[in-house]
Order: sequence, then C-alpha cells, then structure tokens
Amino acid sequence: MDVKEVLKIANRLIFTKTGEHLDDLQEAVLRGTVQGQKYSKIAEDFHCSEGHIKDAASELWKILSEVVGEDVSKSNFRSTMERCRFSIVSSNFAQDFAQINNVNLCAKPLQPPEVAQDRSGQVKNPVSPRNRVSVDDAPDIGNFYDRTKELTILEKWIVQERCRLVALLGISGIGKTALAVQLVEQIKDKFEYVIWQSLCYKPPLAQIQKTLIQFISNQQEIELAVSAEGRLSQLIEYLRKHRCLVILDDVHSVFSNGQLAGCYEPGYQDYGLFFRRIGELYHNSCLVLTSWDKPREIVALEGENKPVRSLQLDGLDMASAREILREKGLAEEEKWDDLIKHYQGNPLWLKIIATMIQDLFGGSVSELIKYDTILLNEDLKDILNQQFNGLSELEKQVMSVLAKETEFVSISKLLEHIELAPAELFNAMQSLGRRSLIGKVKQSNQTLFNLQPVVREYVKTEILH
Repeated sequence: MDVKEVLKIANRLIFTKTGEHLDDLQEAVLRGTVQGQKYSKIAEDFHCSEGHIKDAASELWKILSEVVGEDVSKSNFRSTMERCRFSIVSSNFAQDFAQINNVNLCAKPLQPPEVAQDRSGQVKNPVSPRNRVSVDDAPDIGNFYDRTKELTILEKWIVQERCRLVALLGISGIGKTALAVQLVEQIKDKFEYVIWQSLCYKPPLAQIQKTLIQFISNQQEIELAVSAEGRLSQLIEYLRKHRCLVILDDVHSVFSNGQLAGCYEPGYQDYGLFFRRIGELYHNSCLVLTSWDKPREIVALEGENKPVRSLQLDGLDMASAREILREKGLAEEEKWDDLIKHYQGNPLWLKIIATMIQDLFGGSVSELIKYDTILLNEDLKDILNQQFNGLSELEKQVMSVLAKETEFVSISKLLEHIELAPAELFNAMQSLGRRSLIGKVKQSNQTLFNLQPVVREYVKTEILH
C-alpha cells in the first residue's frame, strides 16, 4: 500500500474511535512515520517542537491500539495497517460501512455520544475524543527517580476524587517540578486539555489567564473581559465545559521577599483570588501548583474530604537516592547511606555534593565523611540563597536560635532563648513550616522542632557568621 492508502485506513480507524478525522498534525505524524522520518524531521517540516510531535504520536498510537486490539507504535504502524483487511459487512451498506477485524467503520459522520450528567445537570466524567497537550514550558527532567507513592496519591486525588486545586510543596531541590512532569505524563490522557505554565519570570495573572483561555478555546477569537473578575469568570466557564489539567510551576516566584510565607508581591495579589476561586467554585478541571511556600489560599481551603489538597515532598528513599550516587560514579557503596542521611535524600543536593566528591576526592565518599561535617559548596549555597532571601527578619531570628540546637526543641524552650512575644514566635514558626524549612515530631504529647542538618549548617555559616 502507498502512503495515501495507509492514511485512508488510519483515518477511518481514528474516526471510528473519536468521531473526528485526522487533523493536519496527525496526518503529518503518520505520513512521516510511513516515510521513515524521525520525529525531529517531522517537527522541522511541520514547524513545531519535537515534544509536540511526540505527544501527538503517543496519542495516535494509543487510539489505534485500542481500535485494532494490538499494540501499535512508530516501528510497526505501516505493517499493522497492511494487515488490516477490509470486508463488506452488508451489500445494503457497502458505501457506508467497512470492517477491520471486529470494528465497524462508518464513512458517514457520527453523532456525538451522549454525555452522562449528574442530578444537577452537570457533566459527569466528560471524556474528549482527543486531548491537546502544551508542555513546552516544562523542563526536561532527564532521569526520574521513583516516587511511586506520591504519584499514586496524586492520581487518586486528581483523577478519582476530582480535586480542583492541588499543591506540591517542598524545599528547593526536593523534586517538585520533576514529580509534576511525571504526573502529567501519567494522567494526561484523562484530560481534554493539558497545559504547563511557569511563573519563574513572574508573568502577570492577566497574561496567564489569556494564554489558558486561548489554548482551551482552540485559539478562537475571544474578547477578553477587562476586569480581573471578568477574565476569571471566562476562564472558569471553560474549566467547567472541559476537563483540563493546568500546571503552574514555581508559584513561589510571585511571593514577596522579606514577608512571612504566602504574601504576594505588589501587583500579584490577584493570584490569591485566582487560587481561591479555583478551589471554591465547581468545575471539571484541576490546577496543580508547585511551590517552596504553601499559598495561604491552600491553607484555608484544604481538607481530607475537600477538593483542595497539598502534598509535602520529603527526600527520596534510600534505593532511589543511591541510584543518583551510582549515576555519578561514586565509590564505596557502603558509605552512601551516611551521605544520603547527611543531605536528607534531596536529589538536587545529592547531585551537587556527588559532583564535588568526584572533583575533589576522585569519587571517594569516605574522604568527605571523615571530616564529620556538612559541607556546603558554592553551588549548594546558591540554591539555598534563593529560598532564604525570601525570609522575613523575624524568621531569620528564629532560625538563628534553632540553628544552635542539635536536638528537637519545644516552643516553650524556644521562648526561653529568644526575645520575642509568643504571638511573634508562633507566626514565625508557622511560616517556616509552610516554607518546609523546619522539621517537627510529636513526643510526650507535645510537638518538637529542629532544622535539617544542611539547613542548620547554612544558617550557621550564612546568617550567624
């Protein structure tokens, strides 16, 4: 069969499953596949990113696999199409129907399938025949280290329990963005629209809303409302009509430095209203945030049985953390667990310190550990500086006191060593907790606090010096 015949069969298969014919992008992917082109070449010819082509191809292989009842991929696409044989189902419908394996193919347009509704008339579990994915703004994370437990929790919240607002929280380098990227890959086929937006460069909320509305409306000419509330209403309406997954990465970028956690920079306070309305109002979509600091709107709205949740990320387990050190080529595996404990299983911190061990000690972990201290090179300090620069003077004062304690301490003991009113200490401790900068345990009916070893060493060298 020539390219035209292969595309004709594929078009009918896709139409049977989705009710829609191949669009230009899908046809370009399939045509390039038949001609033996790489995804990079297809992307170049179609004037888009290779990632966009790969996403479109992945969805095509999935749909075709479901239709023909066997796995279809780039490598076997043409041979699979050649194995499909048409036969006439009925002479009375010879012009209208054909059959591939056990699947009836209709050449006439299909009516849209009925959409289940709940008692209130709202769409229940809407399913789109094809999803649109825009994750060009997402970073290439390279190797992903096992977060099976966290991914299971997030998929349950978002897909099964249909949470509307979810925050991934944790200290710098802990892997929030990497987890979000993996999450998108795992659940993107459950949504009609998937879009990733980074707040790293502090875009105004109006710009984010415009991008989302244009993407979900398929680039229709939409007259955006002038007021912030009006634009929010427009966006919410799209989020109700469609099942969308929106990821906002680096939300901490729009928070103010020198204030307690969750205070927005001047000109960015409308993000707070945006998050609150997304969490409060009914819609069919999910907004996922990644941040060092927990937004105050999450604090006010979250709950075990509510559609707003937050997940605090801890360090990697030993097996996953050891994989990082193995990739870095470190020697003396029997010493790795000590190194991982020193740096709390933080993937970025481990990569930085492993590189230093290679550079200075030829990969010998014991050479570093024998100094019996947490070493902070300039790379690691730069990472921590970004987060600590946002602290208020009140928080720095509390951190300075905590850094002098090697054991967990109670609030009452802290009050004995710091010249602060109880209310000031309480506010500072709560804010530091929302920034993932202090650890806590429950012991003898009271809560005790301390600093991670790396954080303690940073405070001693950078704040107390």
